[in-house]
Formats: sequence, structure tokens, C-alpha cells
Amino acid sequence: MDSVVQHQVMRAAGIEAGYGRVQVLWGAGLDVKAKESVVLLGANGAGKTTLLKVIVGLLPAWKGSVQLDPDDVTTWRTDKRVRRGMAYMSEIGVFPGLSIDENLRVGGQFIERSALRIRMEELYAYFPDLAHRRGALAGSLSGGQRKMLGMAKALASSPRLLVMDEPSAGLSPLFVGQVIEVLGKFRESGLAMLIAEQNIAFLDLADRVFTLEGGRIRFEGSVAQLEADDSLHKAYFGLA
Repeated sequence: MDSVVQHQVMRAAGIEAGYGRVQVLWGAGLDVKAKESVVLLGANGAGKTTLLKVIVGLLPAWKGSVQLDPDDVTTWRTDKRVRRGMAYMSEIGVFPGLSIDENLRVGGQFIERSALRIRMEELYAYFPDLAHRRGALAGSLSGGQRKMLGMAKALASSPRLLVMDEPSAGLSPLFVGQVIEVLGKFRESGLAMLIAEQNIAFLDLADRVFTLEGGRIRFEGSVAQLEADDSLHKAYFGLA
């Protein structure tokens, strides 16, 4: 990234959270700067999804805070966070019973209609396979096409920060490569991204990496620093 100091788009600090009486996160935190791609790397069960749900407001934080520059959004509803520039793509990412067009309209429901029409055409240019089947139900798409639609749906609101949970889930290596290629284009356009993954192929997109183990952040640094650490290399580079 540029040497110019970047402001933070999002910062989560000291997050403790869980389900019922089961605590999953223990003081976890990370930040994403403007135009930066951050990969949150960890195995299944590490707490990645729980942390993302707290960040986007789908799960309350027991302790800690979430800031979406310049606001403290810790207690905000998800829809208010979306209105302020945050978008979330879950592993599923789409509504199977809605058409491609309808999914995009749901994703962009909080922006003006005229702006949404323009945004949808921009997204169809990025995802030509979807453009040819606008009226098709999302449930009729292949796994790879659904993932592309999930990304397009999340991007329909023209967010400042895209938060993604396991975009590689259920995809073949070929489709994983296509997803990374598309995300690379949005990265070049200046979109800030937070991507939770266990597939190290997504490190190709990373400006910084955080690792999550047992609900705690264990590492923060560059991909080169991650690769240079023998114990981290052994722990994570066998996950792809």
C-alpha cells in the first residue's frame, strides 16, 4: 500500500462474545484502513464467523467496541451499519428464491433507486455471467455463480467496507481463483475489504493478515512476516 498514513475505516477492539453461556471470543480485535485488504486467517472453529457477526451487528458484543469511522457502532443495528457504508457477505450470500435482479435490489435497498440502477449495470459489467440471466432464480445457479451473485449483492450498496465470510466455501480451486480475480479488481478500485478465510490462496489479496486461534488474535502483520514465522507457516500453510 501507499506509504501515506491511512485512516481507519473500521476498528474492533477487545471483543468478547459467544452464544448462550458459551464464550467464543476472548478480547479479539482488528482494524481495516482505507483502501486496504485484510485477511483474517484461521481454521474452522477459531471464531472467525463470530467475530464478523459482531462487526456487522448480527451478534452483540459482551465486551469491547466496534468503530466504523468516525462512529462507535457497537450497539447499532445491522441495517444502520449498512447505511453507513458496511456490507456483509455470509457463506450463503444470496436468497435462493429470488431472481438475480431481485437479489441485487435487496443488496442496494438503502441507496436511491436511480443510483441503484446505475450500480447494478456496473456490477453486471463485472459479472457478465449474471447479466445474461438477470431473471433466473439464484437457486438455479451453480455454486460458483451463486458466490459471484453474493459478492454482487453485497457490493450493490457501494460500500466503503466489504466484510466477507469464507468466500471460498464450497468452491472448486478454479472458482476460488475466479473469486480472487474479481475481488482483486475491486481492491484496485480502492474498496476496503475484510475477508475471513482458511484458504491461504486469499493471501494474494492481503495487505495485512490477522490470525485467529481459540477466539484470540495471535498474529498481525504482512504476508511476508507470516511466511517467515516457522510456527505460523506450519500452522496455516497446510490449510489450503
